[in-house]
Amino acid sequence: MASITENKFKTRLRRKKHIRKIVHGSAERPRLVVYRSERQVYAQLVDDVAGRTLTGVSSLSPDLREGVAKLKPMDVCRAVGEACARKALSLNINRVVFDRNGFPYHGRVKAVAEGARKGGLEF
Repeated sequence: MASITENKFKTRLRRKKHIRKIVHGSAERPRLVVYRSERQVYAQLVDDVAGRTLTGVSSLSPDLREGVAKLKPMDVCRAVGEACARKALSLNINRVVFDRNGFPYHGRVKAVAEGARKGGLEF
């Protein structure tokens, strides 16, 4: 019998597969992928046509690490979204496709999206 965490993981991967059938990134409009672990959050911009990652930010990034140490998890996620938006704008990218990576769109995943929008990205 499978454990609860194993079932949650398989369910997320199933949702991820269905999302990836629809969501594709390009050089003009890359895919903003969000991954959340229990303690950290990661966001990266991916060009699916070329098959490469353009940039990435996480709560462990050196430029964010000290600033987010005392923040609440939702505020950390907003900061990661804003930092990802700053990096994208420095690469002349202002439009992205949001990929929630199989996670439900609420809580920390939604906070990353709100931070990226606040930073200047259009979805």
